[in-house]
Parts: sequence; structure tokens; C-alpha cells
Amino acid sequence: MCGIVGYVGKSRAVPMLLQGLHKLEYRGYDSAGVALPEGGGIEVIKTSGRIDDLEKKVKHYGELSACCGIGHTRWATHGAPSDLNAHPHLSQGGKVAIVHNGIIENYMELREMLRGAGYRITTQTDTEVVAHLFEMNYHGDAVRAMVETVKYLRGSYALAVLSADEPGQIVCTRRDNPLIVGVGEGENMIASDIPAILAVTKNYIVIADGEVVRVDAGGVTVYNSLGETVEKEINTVTWDVSAAEKGGYEHFMIKEIMEQPKAVRDTVQPRIKDGMPALDDCGLSDALFENVRNIHITCCGSALHAGLVGKVVREKLARIPVIAQVASEFRYCDPIIGPDDLCIVISQSGTTADTLAALREAKARGARTVAVVNVVASDAAREADGVLYTWAGPEIAVATTKAYSAQLAAMYLIAVRAGLARGTLSEEAARRCCAEIAALPELIERTLACREDMQYLASLYSNRQSIFFLGRGIDYAAAQEASLKLKEISYIHSEAYAGGELKHGTISLIEDGTLVVALCCDPALLEKSVSNIKSVKARGAKVIMVTSVASFQPDPEICDHLIRIPACAAELSASLSNIPMQLFAYYVGVHRGCDVDKPRNLAKSVTVE
Repeated sequence: MCGIVGYVGKSRAVPMLLQGLHKLEYRGYDSAGVALPEGGGIEVIKTSGRIDDLEKKVKHYGELSACCGIGHTRWATHGAPSDLNAHPHLSQGGKVAIVHNGIIENYMELREMLRGAGYRITTQTDTEVVAHLFEMNYHGDAVRAMVETVKYLRGSYALAVLSADEPGQIVCTRRDNPLIVGVGEGENMIASDIPAILAVTKNYIVIADGEVVRVDAGGVTVYNSLGETVEKEINTVTWDVSAAEKGGYEHFMIKEIMEQPKAVRDTVQPRIKDGMPALDDCGLSDALFENVRNIHITCCGSALHAGLVGKVVREKLARIPVIAQVASEFRYCDPIIGPDDLCIVISQSGTTADTLAALREAKARGARTVAVVNVVASDAAREADGVLYTWAGPEIAVATTKAYSAQLAAMYLIAVRAGLARGTLSEEAARRCCAEIAALPELIERTLACREDMQYLASLYSNRQSIFFLGRGIDYAAAQEASLKLKEISYIHSEAYAGGELKHGTISLIEDGTLVVALCCDPALLEKSVSNIKSVKARGAKVIMVTSVASFQPDPEICDHLIRIPACAAELSASLSNIPMQLFAYYVGVHRGCDVDKPRNLAKSVTVE
């Protein structure tokens, strides 16, 4: 959950490192630092706080001429955010600097071993031990030292090392944490994610677990764990660098909310051919759905909420039992899954640690696996039996918006394909569903017109201490995402409840002035939902109601504010009800003065367990 960047080439390293760190700040922003070979040793500059704070500190050092260096932006796991605990970390001899993303699980026993060997431990981090181990194993060859060092490590890591004795190169490796190498002309970079390399190149190599890489200005050499060289495929970024810029918007989050029509269109269009879902090349064939016993969906955070919507839609359209479970629990609950089952994992980054662990558990038990991911050649995409890419483009804001909407669209396509294969949907019905899915980008565009209404409602209710969300069926799944978006952006306590559960205890939390947001987009459940809303209104709640049911005419006993969204099939309504909720969360966060792109304590890519 930290960001690593490294540069070696023909330009001064510091500006390249700082620029890369700014692009990676969404991965962590508790502290930051850089390390450069200077005067036969290594200069380390680091600080608690944001990249801007690091830039101010760097200016005091004057001209730093080194053309090689490594940098890091941190999301703290071991040790509080501080100047001391910030990366990079130096070895005791001061000749080795290291940056790390992940968790070294056996760092305590390594500390004791190093203390016994005469090393002094000065920080609270798990990373410092790796710097000392590397120094202990270094005998003039950094690649060999890295190979020997990782033999001591348990846990997950992406590591990059700078040695004062080999100042024109960076050596790196990884296990269960993302790392790429940007391949340029006379200059190369390493990074945790693509945006950090785009100032130098659009060409990159994805490093696999256990591989060790030597990067210098002349080229990139990849070795396997035996020290043998490995040929790697060079990928090319297909989106423009401007896609990772704000483009005139105040925040990345509002930019990405407004980009959702394109994200859904780009995800859906290649997958609908002749009016039917075409998913064979994703590993989702008719034969698979004809024979599958159960479908397991396992993921985390907003991706799980997309999976919950997918569960409802798939069970309705295809009549297949679907189990949607949070990935962090999946592998520890001894899941009942085997060769007759399909496991679908959903992840924007494709590197989410818990989701990858669930994917590997499902594969180990013989299940067929398919990954729904946004990042090409990511870990999940490479390890799953099939992959369905969501073409949302780069998503910089920590709270997902457009990637979530693209995931929903993918869930719909899979449900239609499954229903057609199993005979629960006729060809005519499948074509009708696909036409409705293809129309979603236009409907989302129309829904975004509620932007000013949601800004106004945010101004009214941004001072609330608790906000409750209600829904039934697919609206309940959508309400869970709405609640998460609000709490992570505004820091307001919020909860989502199934409407029918109010009477089983939750209604005791309602008091005069409590804000309740009710999602009511399924005509079959509208009357039940209205009854639930009336029960909270009778106890003094203020109610915002969101509905796509055009014929519904509320009265003041039902809601204080009505947000109408375009009519659509109930199965697809989460794609539209989601939009005003994202806007509401965004504007509430703005009204409260929150950093909506980088909420406190969070990071974009959760690569630790």
C-alpha cells in the first residue's frame, strides 16, 4: 500500500523521482523520501507528511546532480508516520538504501538475529531489517545479494535497492506486491504503478514473483531465482498521459465520476457482438455455465458491492446459486468450492492482496477462476484462468467511482451470458438485456445531470454525525456501496440496512432529524420500501429518496427530497442509483473540507493483508 519509484538515466534523478511520487501519492501519503548516490555514499532525504513536504525539504539540499535514485511514499503499517520511520532506510554501514512495499512477517525474529550479529535497530519498521540483511549479503554483486536476502524473508514485498558501490543501477524484486519497469531510451524507471513512468516511457515490463531485476541507463536485465536471465514481454500503455491528470476539474474524484459514461461504454462495447454478449475469450464459455454447480464471487470493498449486485442479477437471470464473500475471509473459512464451481474475483488494480489470496485458494481447490480487473497484465489477470478487462482507464482518486461502474457492467454481461447458456433466458430476452446494457452510458450521462441537486443536498446535510441508507434487493446492494462512499470520503458514520431489517432493531437508532437515504428502484419492492420509509419518517427522520420508477408520486409523508433517475430495468438500476450517491459523498466531503482524493488512513491499492 506504498508507492515505489526509481530512476536511472541521463537526467537529474530528483525531479523524476518527485514527479513519480506525486503520481503514486494515492497509494499512501503518511511520509515520503528519496535516496541518491552522492560523494561515494548515499544521500537520504525523507519526511513525515505529503510529497509537497518532501519537495520543500529537498530544496534545502541545493543542487543534487545524481542521475540515479529511488523514492517512496508510505502508508504506515509498522511504526507511526515519522521522519525516522519514513523510507528509504539505510543499512548500518550507510552503503545500502532500500524502499519497500508490503509486510515482512518475520521481521521480529530477523531483528533478533541481526542484533546478535552486531546490528543496531533504530526504527519501528519491518523494512529496516531488509537493509541490514542486504548489507550482510552484499559482496560486490547487488543481484546476488538480493537473491540471498529474500531467502530470509516471509511475507509480501516489492523491494528496490540502491548500493553506493554500484551507484548507476537499481536492483529490485517482488513477491505479492506490484512492480513494473519502464523501458525508455537511455533512461529507465521502476514503479509500483504505470502513471509514475509516463514522463519517460509508455513501454513497461511486469515483474513476476521471485524475479530479480538490474536496471541501469543502458537497459534492463531480469533474472529468475536461480540467477538465470529471463526474456520478458514489453507492454505498451494504451491510454494517454492526460487521462491521469485532473483536466480542469478540482479533484480527480469528480473528474472520474464524470468519466463514467465512457468507462462503461468502453467496457461494454467490445463485449456485445451482434446484439449478444461475447465472453468466450474471457474464459466464460457456454459449456462452463452449463455445467457449473455454484458461482463464488470474492473481492473487497467497493468491488465486493459490485459482486453483491452481480449475485442478485445472476441468480435472477441464470438461476445459478451465487455466493458473494469478502475475500479477506474466503481463504480462512475453509470454503466449499471445487472443480464444479466457478470463482470470479473483482479488483480494480488486480493486485489486492486478499483478493489474490482468495483466487489462489480457489485454484488450489480445483475451481475455474475468472478475474474482472482494470489493469492489464496485473497479478490477478495473469493468474486467473480467464480475464474480463474493465476499460475504465487510470483511476487516481482513492475512492473508486468509474472502475466500480465498469465492474457493474461486467457483472451484467456475465449474468446474461450465463442465463443464455443455461436456457433461463431466451435469445430474444438476452438481446433485450444487451440492448439495455448498451444503453447504460447514455442513461448515466442523463443521471449526472443531478449534480447540482446533490451539491445542494450536501450543503444541507454535511453537518450530520450519522447517516443511514436503506434498500431492498438490488437496492440494498447499491446502498452498501453508497454508505461506504460517504464514510470514506466525508468521515461521517454511515450504515446501510436492508429495509425489512428496520423493525428488528435498527430503527432504535432513528431520532428527530436523522438523515435516511432510501434507494427505491425496483417496482416489485416499491410498496414495501415505502412502508419502511414511512416508519422512519414517523420517528422524525429526514429522507432523501432515489427512484427510477417514473409512475411513483410521493407525498411529504414519504420523503423530504426526491431524486429521480432515468427509468431502466430493475436489474441494472444500481448503475444509475450509484451516480447521485457518489456525487452526494463527494460534495459532502468537499463541504467538510476533507481531502476527497486522498482520504485519511486509506490507500488506493491494498497490497497488504
